[in-house]
Amino acid sequence: MGCGSGGCGTKDGAPGGCQSHGSCSTGGCNRMNVHDWLANLPFSDPESNCRIIEVSFNNGSRKDFFKNNTLHYYEKGDMIAVEGISGFDVGMVNLTGELVRIQMKKRNVDEKSPDIKKVLRRATDTDIAKMKETKAREAQVLIRSRAMARQLNLELKMAEVEIQADGRKATFFYIADDRVDFRELIKLYAGEFKVKVEMRQIGARQEAGKVGGIGSCGRELCCSSWLTDFKSVNTNAARYQNLSINQTKLSGQCGRLKCCLNYELDTYMDALQFFPDDAEMLEMERSRAFLVKKDIFKNLMWYTMPDSNKQYPLTIERVKKIKELNRQGVRPADLEPVEVITSKPKDIEPVYADVVGQISLKSLEKTSRKRRDNERNQQGGNSQQAMGNRQGGTQQGNRQGDNRQQGNRPQQQAGGNQPNRGQQGGGQQNRSQNTGGQNQQRPNPNQQNRQQRPPQNRGGQNQQRPNPNQGPKNEGEKNI
Repeated sequence: MGCGSGGCGTKDGAPGGCQSHGSCSTGGCNRMNVHDWLANLPFSDPESNCRIIEVSFNNGSRKDFFKNNTLHYYEKGDMIAVEGISGFDVGMVNLTGELVRIQMKKRNVDEKSPDIKKVLRRATDTDIAKMKETKAREAQVLIRSRAMARQLNLELKMAEVEIQADGRKATFFYIADDRVDFRELIKLYAGEFKVKVEMRQIGARQEAGKVGGIGSCGRELCCSSWLTDFKSVNTNAARYQNLSINQTKLSGQCGRLKCCLNYELDTYMDALQFFPDDAEMLEMERSRAFLVKKDIFKNLMWYTMPDSNKQYPLTIERVKKIKELNRQGVRPADLEPVEVITSKPKDIEPVYADVVGQISLKSLEKTSRKRRDNERNQQGGNSQQAMGNRQGGTQQGNRQGDNRQQGNRPQQQAGGNQPNRGQQGGGQQNRSQNTGGQNQQRPNPNQQNRQQRPPQNRGGQNQQRPNPNQGPKNEGEKNI
């Protein structure tokens, strides 16, 4: 119930809150708000217009009627100063016009009663500042009043404290099961808070309305939003509606039975008129049938047999017929129950409609297939190139190895070859001399030097076989 003038809407996803601080014309910021649906209707006799105004105090927690004897016209949401006890009080206009007469008739208040107080003036800034100052004291006064009542061992619970705008009077709302003698408590309150004390007893439902909250239905409590008169609620209302008698589920935040149990009770009572009253038990041939529940929406009555746990649904006409047979002394053999179909209706799935008409799934599949083939071709080309690089590297490595083996061979000089000196148990180094200088070459670890065979004794002389790696001997060489 937000208003447009005060900026109560949401801003960036968060509630903005009432920027008018409850003084807007809609009155949606208050509890017990009433919509004046007769405000814009013209009247033929303006002189007969109602001069009574309904004023709300403490954000709609309390309402009262005041007589407007001034020449000013007040609209809903205006802050006015009215008569109080030994002073003045500040409230908000809740209703004006002909709708006030309907509210007064509902509360049995006479329009010409002399007990109705008067409207003084439109509230000034000083009056509103004084009201805010006194309202700030209410929380501390409530805490202190509870402690003082506990010291006197009084069986009561202080629910709320409301201080008048000028700070001269305070009303203490309390809850008690039995009658409480609070004469001594009033003296202590008057001496402690320096105000005129008024004690008012309320019930648990009125306390829940003043505190407020969210009910099990997920909405604000009825007693704090619109419900003003509280009717008695008993467990028969739950029985008529075929509800389980569970105290936890049927109780509200006040600890009493929920007021909403009476909302649909009249509808159930009208529907139950067509059901027979004396049908709690039916005489059958084999045993008796006992009533379990009534389904007023389907006009069925459910019965059970002692020898079976199954429940049998019967129509109202069948139950009346069996009762008529029982009065004649006849016990029918079969209950003739009806078949109850409890299958839920199937949800109709919405049909897909091609609004664009150009995009089809086949074209998307072709595109994805082409993209897949291109990726596979690229991966195949990369793998072939990698295999070629590996083979080329292997061939190049083989060529380098051949060049190294060729380099290990001794090179011939221009003048002749140098003899190779072999050693047993060790490697042999080949030295080659060039015309420009001497180059020393490392031995090849892959090539093993052959060992010379031991010399054979032929005629007392040692002869050595020539080395096959060496070229033909020159004439100047001799075996060592």
